[in-house]
This record gives sequence, C-alpha cells and structure tokens, in this order.
Amino acid sequence: MSLPPFASDNYAGTHPEVLAAMAAANDGFAVSYGDDPWTARLDARVAEVFGPGALAFPLINGTGANVVSLMALSERWGGVVTSDVAHVNTDENGAPERVGGLKMLPCPSVDGRIEPFHVERWAGQRHDVHRAHPGVLSLTQSTELGTVYPVEALRALVDTAHGLGMAVHVDGSRLANAAAALDCSLRALTTDVGVDVVSLGAAKIGGMIGEAVVVLGPDDAPTVPGSGYDGGALRERAAAAVPYLRKSTMQLASKARFVSAQLLALLGEPGAPVGAGAAAPGAVVEPLWWRNAGHANAMAAQLRDGLEAAGVLDPGPTGTSTTEAGDAVGGVRITRPVEANAVFATLPRAAADRVREQARFYDWAPGETPQRVEVRWMCSWDTPAEAIDAFVTAVAEAIQI
Repeated sequence: MSLPPFASDNYAGTHPEVLAAMAAANDGFAVSYGDDPWTARLDARVAEVFGPGALAFPLINGTGANVVSLMALSERWGGVVTSDVAHVNTDENGAPERVGGLKMLPCPSVDGRIEPFHVERWAGQRHDVHRAHPGVLSLTQSTELGTVYPVEALRALVDTAHGLGMAVHVDGSRLANAAAALDCSLRALTTDVGVDVVSLGAAKIGGMIGEAVVVLGPDDAPTVPGSGYDGGALRERAAAAVPYLRKSTMQLASKARFVSAQLLALLGEPGAPVGAGAAAPGAVVEPLWWRNAGHANAMAAQLRDGLEAAGVLDPGPTGTSTTEAGDAVGGVRITRPVEANAVFATLPRAAADRVREQARFYDWAPGETPQRVEVRWMCSWDTPAEAIDAFVTAVAEAIQI
C-alpha cells in the first residue's frame, strides 16, 4: 500500500514526546504497582485537569478501563443504559457482561447519540426484580460514529440520569477529539456537567499502551434528593473500589510508571496549561493531547472537504439522499456528520475495493443497495495532510472507473 491506513486511529504509532517520556521513566528503579513518582504526579495533574479530588488509576487498555469503571459504579444486579452502537455494547466481546456481570441496556441512537427520553424509558424497570436494575448511564464521547455531544446535550443527559438515581460513565477513548472539536477543556465535558467516572483514552492520541480510569472529585458531585443519587458518596465508593477491581480484572500493570509517564506526556506535567482555545486562552504551550486530537480532527475535515472539491460527493443532503440519486451519481455519500476524526461514507463496493488496494480501511455497514457499502475512514494524530490529498485522488479515480 502506498498510502497510510485510514482504518483506525489505533494504527498510528507512539508520539515521539510520549516515547521520550517513557525513556525518561526508564532511568533507575521505582516502586511497582503505581507507588511511584510518575503516578503521584499523574494524580496531581488529573486534579488540575478534571478538578480537585479527581483520581487517576492507570491500567492496561480501553476495554479494561470501561469494565472497571462500570463495575465500580454498579451493583452486582445492575444494568448499563447506553447507545446501541456503544463500544461497550458492540465491540468488547461481552466483557461488561462476562467479566462485570452487567447487562447492557441499549437505546436506539441517531448518528451515535442518544437523548434524555431514551434514558427515561428505563425508569419503570428500576424497581422490577425481573429486570436488570438500570444503575449506570454510559456515554461515548466522541461517539463511535464520529459525532460529539455538545456540552448542553451532555448536561441534559447527565441530569436525567442523576434524577433517576443513576451514575454516569463516559467512555473517553476519544475524549480529546471531542474537546478539540468543541474547543473546550476536558473538564467541561466531564466534571462540569456532572459525570462521575471517565475511561480516559491515550492510545488513540499518541500513547503506546495504557489508559486510565478517572474518578472525579466527590466535592464536585451533585446530590439529587429523593432520587437515590448521592454523587459524593458514590464517587468515594468508586475510588475505593477501583484498586481492587483493577487487580482482579488483570488490569494492574506492575510497572505502572510507564503508563503514567505516557499520560503525563499527553496531559502535561503539573502546573502546565490544561488546554488550548477556549480551555486556556492565550496559552503559549498547548498540551500534547490537544495538538494531537486537533490534528486528527483537521485531517478528517480536510478529507471531507477534499471529496467535495473533487466533485465526487452525492449532492443530496447528508444521510437523506434518495437511493435513486445515489445510484445515478455512483459517487460518495457522507452518511454521518463529520465532527471529530472520522468520516463515514457510502460508495460503490467496487470503488471501495480499488481504493483499498492503496490504503487499508474497514467496511462499516451495508450501503443503500447491494452494490454500495458504508465505510469508515479514520484520521490519526500523525496522518499527513499530503496523504489526505492523495487519498482523495485515489477515491476520485476509483469512482470514475
């Protein structure tokens, strides 16, 4: 293949600054299992980024972070309300069910997003012993379909869940991409709207191996009288539970300093600016997470705009074009709003296969007809701008054959 892959942002390598941080952490001895200076600094940094009292628990991978987070927030008989396309529902081989014993309660989504009424529909099952108790709302930000929840939409979902006595978890595998897309801080999408626990991603924005469970500060948690939700007590219990859950689910790294060093490289050392744009106006040095996520998002926007400029886009409205128009044009139809670092589109299967000879990417779903397919094109922190232009040319040539 002559072009970099557009299959997943997990295909990208490790950012040089992250590698340098890991090399620096390799100097000499350090206490294992997280009792090291890097992990201590990570806790200090997380309290700056997410708010006082927030605690970070480094672990090995994203599935583990999600499972540990959900277990820490749930009763043994609990269920997790989430989107039908959520990673915890579709792409973790039943790990929340198999390992955590938690039933997924999926809601139909539009472009990956759900709304408060989707959460409310589970309210009647909260006291039914024949049903899994809907105890946690799990949201993905940005979503599996490349969209983001705006701050106010997020707040409405969190308020609804808390009003029903439910905790709120955010799968933040691409939280950095969402923050960069919305020009806001990580805190604005989590602590400030009332989220309880975050699975904080690193691998997709330049990390090597490792993520973190972040339990947000108990003093920032609301309490909703009469609902059963006491945020402060809930977060204190979660923070006490995570160390044991992390070990029992085989997610505790013995040399945790190397995971913490990666997260510090991405978030910044204590005292550094917490963000850029609206997050830290006038900041001279942008944190690595912001730079990497912003670049990935910009590459997706460039890809979408490049396809339009090349004249290969179906002229119909996004997601609403008629099958007849799509077949007549035989071109590319953008199927989801391009808001973060993903482009979803349909095109003729034959054209997709021709492009795949040059750059790897995945089929996502059937297209409008058997002759068409929906694909996902992902951009990463190190996708070169010139590769976007070359990829657009490859798509245009494949469409014209």
